[in-house]
Amino acid sequence: MSTTTARTRHPLLWVPSGYFTMALGYTMLTSVTAIMFKNLGMDNGRAAAYSSMLILAYTIKPLFAPIVEMYRTKKFFVLCAQVLVGLGFAGAALAMGLPDYMTLMLPLFWLMSFVGATQDIASDGVYVTSLDTRAQSLYCGVQSLSWNIGPIIASGLLVYVSGRLHTGGMSWMEAWRVIFFIVGGVTVLMALWHARVMPEGARAENTPTSLRGAGGILWDSFVTFFQKRDVWKMIAFAFLFRTSIGLLEKIGPFFMVDAAAKGGLGMSNEQLGIVYGTYGLAAVLLGSLLGGIFVARRGLKRVLFVLCCAVNIPNLTFLAMAIALPSSMLVITAGVVIEKFFYGFGAVGFMIYLMQQLAPGKYATTHYAFGTGLMGLCNMVTGVVSGHLQEMMGYVSYFVFVMVATIPSFLATWFAPFHQADGMDPAPAALPPDASSRPVA
Repeated sequence: MSTTTARTRHPLLWVPSGYFTMALGYTMLTSVTAIMFKNLGMDNGRAAAYSSMLILAYTIKPLFAPIVEMYRTKKFFVLCAQVLVGLGFAGAALAMGLPDYMTLMLPLFWLMSFVGATQDIASDGVYVTSLDTRAQSLYCGVQSLSWNIGPIIASGLLVYVSGRLHTGGMSWMEAWRVIFFIVGGVTVLMALWHARVMPEGARAENTPTSLRGAGGILWDSFVTFFQKRDVWKMIAFAFLFRTSIGLLEKIGPFFMVDAAAKGGLGMSNEQLGIVYGTYGLAAVLLGSLLGGIFVARRGLKRVLFVLCCAVNIPNLTFLAMAIALPSSMLVITAGVVIEKFFYGFGAVGFMIYLMQQLAPGKYATTHYAFGTGLMGLCNMVTGVVSGHLQEMMGYVSYFVFVMVATIPSFLATWFAPFHQADGMDPAPAALPPDASSRPVA
């Protein structure tokens, strides 16, 4: 590669923008759509269920990852996926101007989620195959930070803007059409940028050459996964550790914006965007940083149960706010920041456990994806039922139920096996970052 070409494809030119684009689409589809559905008059049960079902594609993406590896280049799939996602958001904005638009928009979102999952597969592939081990470690922090900027923009800034547009005289439909056009435009612009600066991505050594070969590799990865010692205990941990987060992911924002008559805090979209999507996500970032330092100094085995406590016990702040219904923005912000900070602090233990204990072996990357897929499945299942349960119970009883539902998380963590070395070494650099594993407000 020439010096000029190498300079134009420097990782800082495409790693930040690539992972920001991935996170923006993922957060808009699986999280922000719940707020939009609610703004458009949908009840909590359907709003939470519809947005949660969009997680499915990101959960099962290991099943079609080998097929993506077979054709063209990883960059080709990244660019195609980003263009299609951008056009999809623009199409959703246009569809909102039609009668009975929801019957068109929901299938469109469904298709976009599979395209977005394909973007994740290809983008991770570019990262892993274009950078050597040292560079992967060097830019890991940049990649993680860039990913987390996506939710801050989507759940914070764009939700805030939707509220400002509505306050300024637009209907909720018109306001969200503007948001979707913005997201679509940004995503297409990112595709044009990546066409210039992103490397092609090398082919993996075990890349299948046919659908039969892809199926064989996938089957072998399943067989070897279930041959791992104490695999069912590790599966229980991967599925149950974040149960409370899945139950709160959609209902937390609903609680913030619902009127006091419904047991909520009556916040506007502008306030939600600032408190929940900005301060809350900033707290997640800080908690993740400090949690990583904590694990690195003490070792995961010694602190995993402490990290489980950090994820689950601070959920009491939602119960306290549901009982007290505070009107002070300072108190509400403090409650959200406390919960999000400790979630970020404790959640790093989940990802490190998958890397150090679940993933190692012949198919480390695929088995890591299986683990994060189990997490995604938990988020989808809990998200689908969360809105309906909340409507039946009311907010106070629902938040009590969330605290009770943390018991399986504690049990799975207590019995989580450790069969691999648990030292101060960093997680294996060959494992690609997984979109569905990253914290979403």
